Amino acid sequence: MTEFRNSALVCLALLVGFLTVTLGALPVQAHGERVQEPFFRMRSLQWFDVTWSQTKVNVGDEWKMTAKVYVMKDWPDSISRPDTIYVTLVSPGPVVVKKSTYLNGAPGRQSFKNMEIGKVYDYEMTMIGRIPGRWHIHPAIAVYGAGPIVGPGAWIEVAGSHSDFSLPITTMTGETIDLETYGFLNVGIWHLIWAVLAAGWLLFWLLRPLLLPRLIALQAGREDLLIRRTDVIVGASVFVVSLVLVVVSFYMGVTAHPNRTPLQITTNEIPQRDQPPMDVDITLKRATYDVPGRAMRISFEATNTSSTPLTLGEFTSSSLRFVDMQVPQAVAQISPDYPKDWVPQGGLKVDNNAPLLPGETRTYNVDAIDVAWELERLTSFVTDVDARFGGLMFFYESDGTRHLAEIAGPILPVFQNIPPVASIPANVELAAADQQ
Repeated sequence: MTEFRNSALVCLALLVGFLTVTLGALPVQAHGERVQEPFFRMRSLQWFDVTWSQTKVNVGDEWKMTAKVYVMKDWPDSISRPDTIYVTLVSPGPVVVKKSTYLNGAPGRQSFKNMEIGKVYDYEMTMIGRIPGRWHIHPAIAVYGAGPIVGPGAWIEVAGSHSDFSLPITTMTGETIDLETYGFLNVGIWHLIWAVLAAGWLLFWLLRPLLLPRLIALQAGREDLLIRRTDVIVGASVFVVSLVLVVVSFYMGVTAHPNRTPLQITTNEIPQRDQPPMDVDITLKRATYDVPGRAMRISFEATNTSSTPLTLGEFTSSSLRFVDMQVPQAVAQISPDYPKDWVPQGGLKVDNNAPLLPGETRTYNVDAIDVAWELERLTSFVTDVDARFGGLMFFYESDGTRHLAEIAGPILPVFQNIPPVASIPANVELAAADQQ
């Protein structure tokens, strides 16, 4: 009787624990991308021109997310190269349905191969609202061996009732089915069958003397008491029943669905697209992160190889957009409904932002100052073994045409508040400013 009571208490404890985990868990909202290391986010893929066609939809409504992705030349050595990728999104569960994906205009039903370093790619995804709520949705590209590299997210409000959602499709045999409910009953029945079998097997052993009596028997050299003839019979019976269930379920599946297509494993080539202008050559001179001032300070040399004057307007890194509000062409790139979290109020401060003339080489000292560096957890590079940063500098022609330039290199932490680099005259060395 005591053994039965103890076994019952163990079963009750397991049941309570299971219900606590499954029913008491709170839904995840955002922002999982912040757990990724700064070198991973800053030196792999740079997302820009991200748009969401709608931020308020009803259950069953379609909406689209588009973006451009630049593959950094300074790709970290510690993560896998983008030789095999998959176009995806990041959301708090299956709150939306991914209807279609495209990369450079090619359908993304399968993985792509050979994503080239130093190239820009066009990302496009159409989704359908599924579960009502307010969800944080990100574009993402999953790299084989490295995981998903996430772009900026926006809050999408899905209104309506989940019971109104359906996803009808027509199969190759002409049958129309609803993917939202198709096969649900069959899956539930088989889960129940296996759960009953597993619970019975577990209960059989829980009703037996558990750890301490078996340990005493082992110490006494009575291993023969551990396994009874009944145990062998029950074990063999469970094995036979499991084997029969597998064979029967397989037979039922092939009989009910005679026309079957296996999962496809082919990886597709990415079509080539015209690249945006990249007519600025950048050489990094020095980069520091002012820890108390929450400021990234960068000094670099830029050469204009185009035939028109260019003005520095934006620095983007890890989806954060530091924009010089004194440059109208850069400000015009900020959509009014773009998530404010990704456009730091500190903006970009430049010491000398006169147009860079064709053929001219100039040293720029810029500041990207904002608490967003801390909020996005992008400052752990100050203690990282891979203390490097990366991003894109955007230069603009007078008509708004944008030129991309990658910038990357080592970065040093500074644990004293120094004057803004952009306020220091251009003929003063940055190292001298650090000594103040």
